Amino acid sequence: MSLQVDNLRVYYQTLRGDVKALDGATFTLADGEIMGLAGESGCGKTTLGHSLIRLALPMRFIEGRVTLDGEELPIWDTEKMNDFRFKKISIIPQYAMNAMNPTRKIGRMTAELLGSRKVDFKDILPELKRRLDLVKLSHDVLDMYPIELSGGMKQRMVMVLSTLLDPSLLIADEITSALDVSSQKAVAEMLVEFRNRKCCNSAIVITHDISILYQIADSIMVMYAGQLAEKASTETIIHAPRHPYTKLLISSLPEVGVKYTERRLTGIPGNPPLLLDPPVGCRFRERCPIAFEKCIEIPPFVEIEPGHFIACWKEAGTHAQA
Repeated sequence: MSLQVDNLRVYYQTLRGDVKALDGATFTLADGEIMGLAGESGCGKTTLGHSLIRLALPMRFIEGRVTLDGEELPIWDTEKMNDFRFKKISIIPQYAMNAMNPTRKIGRMTAELLGSRKVDFKDILPELKRRLDLVKLSHDVLDMYPIELSGGMKQRMVMVLSTLLDPSLLIADEITSALDVSSQKAVAEMLVEFRNRKCCNSAIVITHDISILYQIADSIMVMYAGQLAEKASTETIIHAPRHPYTKLLISSLPEVGVKYTERRLTGIPGNPPLLLDPPVGCRFRERCPIAFEKCIEIPPFVEIEPGHFIACWKEAGTHAQA
């Protein structure tokens, strides 16, 4: 396994108490796997992604263990994680268009970034130019300021910088959200190409756009209210989901060729719970159409079929009985 996460809990400190944004996540990511991380806004997707590389206030590590390629990551210690960032684990941040220093030309900024990791810019310049070719950027961008690049160009440049040291794990946080449709497709395809060319070993793609994941992800993991709901292959999540939340999430997506007059889109009734004081048991039970007495207890995230995990008492129990 490339990544192993065990019972990871990360809360946000507030004056009113801890917000339980990530509460007991356990999952694995295989070598070469691109896993999509999906769910409603505020479900903990970005918290999970960021907790694997950098815990910044008001985030607070509670418990858990993260292992990458057999080596434990000291995610609770910002300074110790410096030995792993960019080399073993890297991130394309959510606001990649604003991630580059506007006062530095891109070439100088890249040299400073590499210098902070004790890597000589001249030694890696040939590989840098090869990757610029890969993402269809002119070498001239190295002598330009970020403001001179379009949104799509900035996104591709940040992708190059994030993978320049061939990290084992790449976290891509909402990398297509601010792009037009054609740029979204190009950036998504480049992410797969980076994996195929070993610029990274595996990747976690955080997004609310499941249609993007259907194009590029090998698997999809769905989160709800700070906890894991379901993880399976992309085909299974799209066509045969088992968790009630996943089913409702997929059914709320529009389908190509289906007219509004033929079938109206339906949302998910109710609202997600506040994570400052989340309900006991299954956090989806107050919105769930199949909730029953057992749901007052927290359902374990269990494997019901090879590679298919869910946290649902009824669905897991039905499968076990079958």
